[in-house]
Amino acid sequence: MSKGLVLGVYEPNEKDGPFIFSPSAKSFDESTAGKLESVLKIAGKTLSCGKVRLLYGLDETYSTVTVANLGKQDEGYDDTEQVDQGKENVRTAVARAVLSLCEVGETDVDVDACGDAEAAAEGAFLSLHSFDDLKQEDKRKPKVNVTLYTKGLGDESNAKAQWSRGQVLATAQNFVRWLQENPANLMTPTFFCQQVKRNLGDLKNVKVTVREKEWAESMKMGSFLSVTQGSDEPPKFLEIDYQGGKADDPFVVFVGKGITFDSGGICIKASLGMDEMRADMSGAACVVSSIQAAAKLGLPINVKGLAPLCENMPSGKATKPGDVVTAMNGKTIQVNDTDYEGRLILADALCYAETFKPKLILDIATLTGEVIIALGAAATAAYTKSENIWENLHNAGKATGDRVWRMPLFKHYTKQMTECDLADINNVGTKGREAGSCTAAAFLKEFVSTDNWVHLDMAGVMTNNGDVPYLGKGMSGRPTRTLVQFLENLSKQQA
Repeated sequence: MSKGLVLGVYEPNEKDGPFIFSPSAKSFDESTAGKLESVLKIAGKTLSCGKVRLLYGLDETYSTVTVANLGKQDEGYDDTEQVDQGKENVRTAVARAVLSLCEVGETDVDVDACGDAEAAAEGAFLSLHSFDDLKQEDKRKPKVNVTLYTKGLGDESNAKAQWSRGQVLATAQNFVRWLQENPANLMTPTFFCQQVKRNLGDLKNVKVTVREKEWAESMKMGSFLSVTQGSDEPPKFLEIDYQGGKADDPFVVFVGKGITFDSGGICIKASLGMDEMRADMSGAACVVSSIQAAAKLGLPINVKGLAPLCENMPSGKATKPGDVVTAMNGKTIQVNDTDYEGRLILADALCYAETFKPKLILDIATLTGEVIIALGAAATAAYTKSENIWENLHNAGKATGDRVWRMPLFKHYTKQMTECDLADINNVGTKGREAGSCTAAAFLKEFVSTDNWVHLDMAGVMTNNGDVPYLGKGMSGRPTRTLVQFLENLSKQQA
């Protein structure tokens, strides 16, 4: 049976020197009596960082060998880029190597640890994700079996553990991508909850609770319910509990925006690109998958996930511009733009989160188009007053390569939201779209009383259009791995 192999090499120390082999590549070269080195001397001269070269006829076990350039051997944290560049090089090189093998028909692939088995697994499994469930079988990409190549590794058990962790993280991010890509006629609030129960319901120390509209009414979630009333799809309020720590340990609450389709409501969006609003539940998806990964990894921390789920649709029952609604904490909100609905459902979810008196609250949402103007796809915007939260979150992004960037929570923005004709607060700033992501954060701040809160605006990283080389085109699943790393950082700090 045909089989492919990915091997990593580092750039030469000198301009015209030989490539430096990873331990596994060195072992392979020795087993083939130096064939790999001799071929690379001829075929590898133009092999630069992140690039790959397909080689044939080197070994009887592997019909195709792909050599991936991992860059400099001592590459580490890049202060300018604020990422661990060595890890990013591994993810990128392995992803391209695995895909190159798929292109020549290999469906059974062994992958070199490349000095970082976790990053190698992430690159491999993230690159292979493809949403083709709704296509005819003959148009779907073949499944590829990927395993760790352990020959030449000094500490095989540690490499396997790292590989397993990387696979868990990539699988979690790919689950987000799957949820994002499903069309809105399938991915309703009801179906979303069904998929969460299917994927998380049997995990150790995890409890999934789905609450109905009547519960939200009993909790006086008028802000959330105002968004739901234009749709025929019943809203849901999803609650997930992961008890990874001791019973009396403090816990954190993750809140995710769950708009399964956003038409804009009465303030309807332009048709061009509206199809992507099937992924306006990306915040909820990231919350779900980060808890899934935390449970699979057995992180010693307690986490509660909350996701208000609904559609934002126009109808005779829909909220109208100028309507006033009342949130769970009693604050009244003038809804001047029904397309600014994400903050309305998050307001009540944040109020509910505070009732548990958690150690920390994090909310995440595809909240504003304005953040795309500010940051593009380079990073997720983060708003917090807490230096400790920012430091943990920032460090998480450095490790995962999926960065966050701190934005201001000035009173300047709060004033633009609270100068309101009819209510306590408006859902649109007095200066319209100016600093729209900042004013949205200022709005949400009115519904939390603690400074141990962080808001993430992830609209800019929702899709991937060549920005991240180890993710294909389409929905990205970002920043799931950063959220998981953030939870791990908190658990270590708490221990």
